Amino acid sequence: MTDPTLPPSKPSDKGLDAHLVVHRDTFRLDIALAAAPGDVVALLGPNGAGKSTALRALAGLTPLSDGGLIRLDGTDLGRTPPEARPVGVVFQDYLLFPHLSALDNVAFGPRCQGVPKAAARELAAQWLERMGLAEHAAAKPRRLSGGQAQRVALARALATHPRLLLLDEPLAALDARTRLDVRSQLRRHLSDFEAVAVLVTHDPLDAMVLADRLVVVEHGRVVQEGTPSDIARHPRTDYIAQLVGLNLYRGAAEGHTVRLDTGPAITTTEDLSGPVFVAFPPSAVTLYRDRPTGSSARNLWRCEVAGLETHGDQIRADLTGELALAADLTTVAAAELDLHTGAPVWATVKAAQTHAYPA
Repeated sequence: MTDPTLPPSKPSDKGLDAHLVVHRDTFRLDIALAAAPGDVVALLGPNGAGKSTALRALAGLTPLSDGGLIRLDGTDLGRTPPEARPVGVVFQDYLLFPHLSALDNVAFGPRCQGVPKAAARELAAQWLERMGLAEHAAAKPRRLSGGQAQRVALARALATHPRLLLLDEPLAALDARTRLDVRSQLRRHLSDFEAVAVLVTHDPLDAMVLADRLVVVEHGRVVQEGTPSDIARHPRTDYIAQLVGLNLYRGAAEGHTVRLDTGPAITTTEDLSGPVFVAFPPSAVTLYRDRPTGSSARNLWRCEVAGLETHGDQIRADLTGELALAADLTTVAAAELDLHTGAPVWATVKAAQTHAYPA
């Protein structure tokens, strides 16, 4: 007997093939998205990049401009109204019906698809049990915690057996403690989902944990895409480098020396030629108040402290001078160096702690 809580078996030709083109005032979104069944794709980018516009276009809530295309399971959805699309959406604020119980919120989707009331409620009960919420079936949304409400919203979206699941900042409304637990649960549910899931987020950790592939959008364009590990190791824009916590520079390589487009040269372990990026973490930077004499580091720059801020259990120093960079150090080290805004320092980075790759 088929488990009614599971999406239908996937045919071999299933998947998403979309070219999202949206013109709105002075903003233009123009990105291509393709995903196979079982893929979880995260759209990542700064505010105003076009992530939510892309999600609304996929849901049919924002019309495509000329040249746009959305094909799902081989069917063109361009003229299909939102309510007729095999698409489930989990909004940032969940948008649960406040007057309905958790059970009836989940049953709402199947009821809209013509499923009889009793069968829809039975299906909803199975989804709530699967989400670990069986004992909250009768609760109204105001009686649910943030994590519980998020799981009810996810169950409501999945109960319609969507072929495309859209999640708009699904963890943004949660506090830090709840977010960790719900992120783990959401990852488990997404790993069981056999159709395509597209996640919009500005949180790099959510994207890295939940998605199989990242698509980074800036100013309405895709600037980089790939696996989380590849993007974390090979950022190609300042925005991405900041997200993954790396100092990033662009220059021209001649063997082990990279001459930066703006700034000094950096010595690396890689032997390359031509345009490259060079990256290294703030933790690779060692600071001195006086020019070091015994350091084995091949890279040495005179800098000035532009700012200091707490970063986890460390202090992050924002440096300007011969090379603009960020450096992480312990609070004890910061105190011993007597660091303050305007303080002159020497920064060193060992070549072995840098990473160069073709631009």
